[in-house]
Amino acid sequence: HVQLVESGGGSVQAGGSLRLSCAASSVIIRTYCMAWFRQAPGKEREGVAAIDSDGRITYGDSVKGRFTISKDNTNNTLDLQMNSLKPEDTAMYYCAAAKSCALLTQKFGFWGQGTQVTVS
Repeated sequence: HVQLVESGGGSVQAGGSLRLSCAASSVIIRTYCMAWFRQAPGKEREGVAAIDSDGRITYGDSVKGRFTISKDNTNNTLDLQMNSLKPEDTAMYYCAAAKSCALLTQKFGFWGQGTQVTVS
């Protein structure tokens, strides 16, 4: 059973920062591909960033240079540091896990409930 629990969402002004965390078991954090996706109202879910079990990272084009994905193996969390936030970053952000790594929604079978990020 894979359980993913997101936290850290909220409201922030444009140009501000937020840090999201996703708690999971140590086995999942260490051995699975972990990723962040987001979905804005009326839009398809899109990949934000992914990190595989070897630490290789992929970012979506819209967040490159602003967002940083990382794993905290001590606390068993997947984190997303979001800087220089823009109104278009407003969305529900989801943590996801998969055994193989590609920043594609259909590749991920395990999902958290999501945490809302609003940028005004």
